[in-house]
Amino acid sequence: MLSGTEDTLPPVIVHRETMRVIDGMHRLQAAVVRGEETIRVRFFEGDEHDAFVVAVKENTAHGLPLSTGDRVAAAARILRSHPHWSDRAIARISGLSARKVADIRRTVLPQDAQPKARLGRDGRTRPLDGSAGRMRAAELIVKEPQASLRRIAQQVGISPGTVRDVRDRLRRGEDPLPRALRPRAPERTPPGSRRPSASEPGRDQRRRSPLNILMKDPSLRSAERGRHLLRLLSANAALAQSSEWLVGVVPEYCVGLVCQVAMENAAVWERFAENLQRRTARPRPRES
Repeated sequence: MLSGTEDTLPPVIVHRETMRVIDGMHRLQAAVVRGEETIRVRFFEGDEHDAFVVAVKENTAHGLPLSTGDRVAAAARILRSHPHWSDRAIARISGLSARKVADIRRTVLPQDAQPKARLGRDGRTRPLDGSAGRMRAAELIVKEPQASLRRIAQQVGISPGTVRDVRDRLRRGEDPLPRALRPRAPERTPPGSRRPSASEPGRDQRRRSPLNILMKDPSLRSAERGRHLLRLLSANAALAQSSEWLVGVVPEYCVGLVCQVAMENAAVWERFAENLQRRTARPRPRES
């Protein structure tokens, strides 16, 4: 069919180092059938692993479609040669879904061979464990409440969407880390007691917590200083939920400094509470 067309065909892609055709074998055969002595070529510079990626990408985009088995085999080969690429990036090349690529990754790569960071389709490298980035973003949100999501994302190295999620969690008085990123602490059930079921009161207690009530107060939410206070209170609530495992994060040489800062912050909040109590204890002026 190609040999009978009069249209100008796209150039074939050739790996310069090996002079092997990466994409366009049918076009090359059509040129031979027509008796042509030359053909347009686009050379690819790179190793054979990258050449294979180009071949898969080109065959997925046009020409005879690859079978599902061929796409799965191609994704497995790319995962072995480029394990640091994200599932979405490999899915785009192989024509599979990101979920399917993730399943193949678990099959072809042992757990100890999994990289700690992956290169996304946008060319940015992101760590698989986003807990450190989220905690740093929470600190910046409290410190610079007016900073844009994009600015914080650039400073921390996470996406603006993740920064938005951290900010929303702080406003609701929740931990900036989703449950999936929190380290699991061993559950201890006292002898003779039963483990509470999912329908028991944890959610209702959070709903009735003082912070949750304050977060819904319109007088605080409508004023800039009120919103700033709510952000500070939310950050401390998040610390209370994650303080146990954060203890293990502090290196030995920083323990003294972290203790000093923590005690200074505690003293500031104590003075703040005392000032509030004194304000409520002052006699109100009598109306005439």
